[in-house]
Amino acid sequence: GLLSGGNVKFETLAREWLEHTEKLNLIRPRTLDRMKQLQARTYAAIGHLRMDKLTSAHIQRFIDNLAEQGVNKHTGGGLSAKSQKHYLNFISDVFEYAIKNNMVEHNPCRRVDIKNEPSKEKEIYSPEEAQLFLDRLEEKAPMNFRVFFTLALYGGFRRAELLGFEWKDINFDTGVISVVRTSLYTKDRGMFTDTTKTEKSQRSLKLPAEVIDLLRAYKKEQTIERVKLGDKWIDNDRLFTAWNGSPMGHTTPINWLMKFCNQEGLKYITVHGFRHTNASLLISSGTDVKTVSASLGHSNATTTLNIYAHTF
Repeated sequence: GLLSGGNVKFETLAREWLEHTEKLNLIRPRTLDRMKQLQARTYAAIGHLRMDKLTSAHIQRFIDNLAEQGVNKHTGGGLSAKSQKHYLNFISDVFEYAIKNNMVEHNPCRRVDIKNEPSKEKEIYSPEEAQLFLDRLEEKAPMNFRVFFTLALYGGFRRAELLGFEWKDINFDTGVISVVRTSLYTKDRGMFTDTTKTEKSQRSLKLPAEVIDLLRAYKKEQTIERVKLGDKWIDNDRLFTAWNGSPMGHTTPINWLMKFCNQEGLKYITVHGFRHTNASLLISSGTDVKTVSASLGHSNATTTLNIYAHTF
């Protein structure tokens, strides 16, 4: 049941809020999964404090501490501004829950600052590097990864969107591919199908004839494989699958790409780097910001400008 009064400890209320949120399916599974991962560090710092005694100064000290050297065990440095923001959002959401239930009057998170980091240059392919990558894909890559990264480059799709594609999303007559779902992973749920990141992420793109021809050849190859495996094939209509037809794992394209670039002596960029490359190529060819924004499935053109201002 709901707790009353501000004398409850932050950790107690945060756990109740997470349970309440999960039960009513109020936030996306990936966001919920991330919130759960933030618990340990947050509770260790402020979990023992009462909601009515927890001030912006307490929270500011915690956020500042996250930026200190050694906090990030992987890099030895501090957590990024983006990670700090995730922690602040988590604490803020708990306070909003408390306000909603008349436990406290104010949200101290509104007075907490996060130091801006200088924006890093995005790792992308130049037109020449992109062409070289496509050439090597054609020569050396298995059909499934050739199609995956060709679509990534030509369509600027997110990894989850690529993994969520089904054959019914492709109109071979018109050459149009539609983004209608994503394939995601969380520790609790494993692989699962979800809606797109935002409403605007649902979009349709016309692809060049040579990409549609490649998709046609890939569909034929997958059909042969399906017939070969018979009852062992798990039919789900996905473009990108494991050997038995089940959806391809979310780390599989990354692992393959790293190995492929290393073997072929190619510059390695992340899967998301292909999305940035696509945007950069569109912009440098003179495409206007609204068209680029629609193509990438951004919620508005401001988002596109914020990310690619230097390219424009």
